[in-house]
Amino acid sequence: MSKTAVVILNWNGKELLKEFLPSVITHTTDADIWIIDNASTDNSVDFLKNNFPSIKHIQLDKNYGFAGGYNKGLQSIDAENYVLLNSDVEVTKNWLPPLINHLNKHPQTAVVQPKIKDYKNKKKFEYAGAAGGFLDFFGYPYCDGRILFKTDEDKGQYEQEKEIFWASGACFVIRKDIFEQFNGFDDTYFAHQEEIDLCWRIKNKGYKIKYIPSSTVFHLGGASLNKQSSFKTYLNFRNNLLTLLKNLPTIYIFPVIVTRLLLDGLAGMVFFLKGKPRHTLAVIKAHFGFYKKIPSTWRKRSKKQISKYYNRFSIFLNY
Repeated sequence: MSKTAVVILNWNGKELLKEFLPSVITHTTDADIWIIDNASTDNSVDFLKNNFPSIKHIQLDKNYGFAGGYNKGLQSIDAENYVLLNSDVEVTKNWLPPLINHLNKHPQTAVVQPKIKDYKNKKKFEYAGAAGGFLDFFGYPYCDGRILFKTDEDKGQYEQEKEIFWASGACFVIRKDIFEQFNGFDDTYFAHQEEIDLCWRIKNKGYKIKYIPSSTVFHLGGASLNKQSSFKTYLNFRNNLLTLLKNLPTIYIFPVIVTRLLLDGLAGMVFFLKGKPRHTLAVIKAHFGFYKKIPSTWRKRSKKQISKYYNRFSIFLNY
């Protein structure tokens, strides 16, 4: 058994593997590298076999999404730590040791995230993770270094290790026993915000999520579903509501979710006024998708929720 496995989920990402996998191979020592393939149709697996024969791979029978793909693939990988890494991430020299060393020294830390910067503009933080994730009062995700769609330049303002609320699925390390204890990601999410849900469930049990700035990676972003995708809009709105229902302290469920439904309605109107009716329809579908899953999601609630789940402000008003 290897102590650490770097695991990349791939779906029709042959070109991304061609561009980003070499950096992972070059800068990753003392860890196995695995590719989980979500039934790609672009000859990704043949490309791996012909060009990177030493890389281990698992081929799934269909596209299970981010959540299901990792859940199924990781069952076949034996390691103490799983490094979940997007296929569109460039890693840097010495990126992995600080993350693993922190886990080794801090048994109460379950998940760690590196500093995530923009592959296209390497002076700036990247949207999906930046310097660690948090939630505002209404459950909207934001990051140090990123609020709404604005990202900051890295000027050394986030150079201290710190506890965060959620770690980005673009790149994080989780202990295998923790991943199994919490039954991995929620398959019903398919993709988007499943890492927030998992981190929240982990925190509800008293474990910590940490940001480790001595490790840096560069993320392209939007490789599987870009921000113009109405399906991405649907998943983000539906899954965020599911996460709130599953994890909020009981006292906050009604006021927060009812307010969110109203705010989401306003967001749908904004999409429409901007000439994006497909995204408006996606918000409406997301709400009905949420209503349909209320009974099954309620049954998944933990018996204990942490009371301080949020920062006491709205990122929209603050922005």
